Amino acid sequence: MTSRNTHVCPVQLSGSLDNRIRKWLQNPQKILAPYVREGMDVLEVGCGPGFFTLDLAWMVGNSGKVVAVDLQEGMLEQIREKIRGSEIEQNVELHQCTEDRIGVSGSFDLVFLFYVVHELPDKESFFSELVSVLKDGGRIYMEEPPFHVSKREFEESLRIAGDAGLRVADRPGRFPDRAAVLEKA
Repeated sequence: MTSRNTHVCPVQLSGSLDNRIRKWLQNPQKILAPYVREGMDVLEVGCGPGFFTLDLAWMVGNSGKVVAVDLQEGMLEQIREKIRGSEIEQNVELHQCTEDRIGVSGSFDLVFLFYVVHELPDKESFFSELVSVLKDGGRIYMEEPPFHVSKREFEESLRIAGDAGLRVADRPGRFPDRAAVLEKA
C-alpha cells in the first residue's frame, strides 16, 4: 500500500479504471452477486475511483455498509463526488489507508480485493490485518490480473494468506484473471 509502488494507478489515469468497456468486461453485478447480500458489511481495499464501490453500496442496502479504502485521497474524492446527495451516500464510508496499514476497525462479512494484492509491498502484514477484521464466517474475494500476476505469483499470495490463517474456499472461474475466495482456516 505504498505510494512509492510503481504498480499503483495514479489518480490522473483513474478514468481508465471507470469506463463502459470495463463495465462490459468486468460487470460488478455479475462478479459480486454470489458474494454480496443486503445487510452485509463490506471492506473494499484499493477502491480506486469507485468502479465497484457504488454497486457494492446498492447491493448491501440501507442496512449494510461499504468501507472503501484507498491510499490516494484523490481516488476517494472521486467517490465522494459520485455519491454526494445520493441514496447510497449513507452506506459508504471512505477511508484513506497509510503506506503500511489499512487502519480500519470493525468486522466485515466480505473483504473485496480486486487487482490490488500485487501492489502490496508487505503481503504478510496485509493478510494478517485482514484476518483481524474478518467476521467468523466472513470471506475474502481476491482477483488479480494475468498481465501483472503470474500463476506462480498468485499461488504465492495464497500461500502467504494461508500463513496468516486463511484457506481457499473457492476458485471462481474468471478467465483470464486469477481469482480465489478465502475464509478463516
